[in-house]
Amino acid sequence: MIKINENYLKLQASYLFSDIAKRVAAFQKENPDREVIRLGIGDVTRALPKACIDAFQKGVLEMADEATFRGYGPEQGYGFLREKIAAGDFQSRGADISPDEIFVSDGAKCDTGNIQEIFSNTIRIAIPDPVYPVYLDTNVMAGRTGVYQEGRFEGITYLDSTRENGFVPALPQGPVDLIYLCFPNNPTGATITKAQLKTWVDYARQERALILFDAAYEAFIRDENLPKSIYEIEGAREVAIEFRSFSKTAGFTGARCAFTVVPKSLMAFDEKGNAHALHGLWNRRHTTKFNGVSYPVQRSAEAVYSEEGKTQVRELSDYYLKNAHLIRKEMSGMGYEVTGGENSPYIWIDGKTDSWAFFDQLLKEAGVVCTPGAGFGKCGQGYIRVSAFNSYDNVVRAMERIRSALK
Repeated sequence: MIKINENYLKLQASYLFSDIAKRVAAFQKENPDREVIRLGIGDVTRALPKACIDAFQKGVLEMADEATFRGYGPEQGYGFLREKIAAGDFQSRGADISPDEIFVSDGAKCDTGNIQEIFSNTIRIAIPDPVYPVYLDTNVMAGRTGVYQEGRFEGITYLDSTRENGFVPALPQGPVDLIYLCFPNNPTGATITKAQLKTWVDYARQERALILFDAAYEAFIRDENLPKSIYEIEGAREVAIEFRSFSKTAGFTGARCAFTVVPKSLMAFDEKGNAHALHGLWNRRHTTKFNGVSYPVQRSAEAVYSEEGKTQVRELSDYYLKNAHLIRKEMSGMGYEVTGGENSPYIWIDGKTDSWAFFDQLLKEAGVVCTPGAGFGKCGQGYIRVSAFNSYDNVVRAMERIRSALK
């Protein structure tokens, strides 16, 4: 008889964002005339930049002509895009990354979830708390954890991210092999300095560990002293894989395009202690299970690096940061302690009560959707995450409603 992967039974009853969607749907069914303003899931709301649209349309027209039509492209991504990424995102900031170390994909979520497949099930994993659920859940699915007890899985080293440490966790107390880091952070909106990130790189080099660095929100960094890439830190090429996305950078959540950087100098070891290049292993996984991002989408992503694209993408993130500033200002003005919203599109708010209770209050009394912090981990209890991804007018109205509900 056919049997299931029983590790899936360890997962909690519902994926966080599915649970939120169900609660919102139930509320709207009971209150069909109430308008709901969504400041929960981090989905963008503004149109793609014009430079990207123009390139997208040109790419589609090329597909309509047999002389310029393209079928399967290279699984790793077209050279024209990988070259622009290497030069624009890394070499321009002093990071030694070459085009052939870049793998174009359909999403950073997919890559951060899939990357664990190339590692042994016996590795020791360190994951921040609170955390983007995909990091943890995919390792649960793979069988790297024990049972779920008192809000945490056995077999995971949790890195507590709290107000006391500025939501930048301390190094693990014991040895670990694989470390997940995300900055600017989802969900807390916290950022990491170069000195703090160097501490992690030095630790990984000492322990021969690997850092999975999620930089999906780097486009929102305005403080030039903050690192946008882990490869700005000396030695990171030997201990880090980085994930990037065009979703929040340029509004590609519906178009789907991202990339992962795996340096050729990055090594991992087999049971006998022999070194193997992770670049080759990821290339094998990528080419076996993925057929590449469509040509028009990659042309559209390439346009992000044009002069027009750079200006338009900057305007896009500036718009969302304006929303974030308003949310931060209003919630602080009501006496709530907040993090994020300055170099990040997320605002992490101490709700002074149970996360889900605060979520329900804002939904039912203000018609505003946020994300309960408890869904991101034990250390998220009591907090909510508010997203700046909406129109400015909607954010203004949402804050007016919240102010009225909480007075």
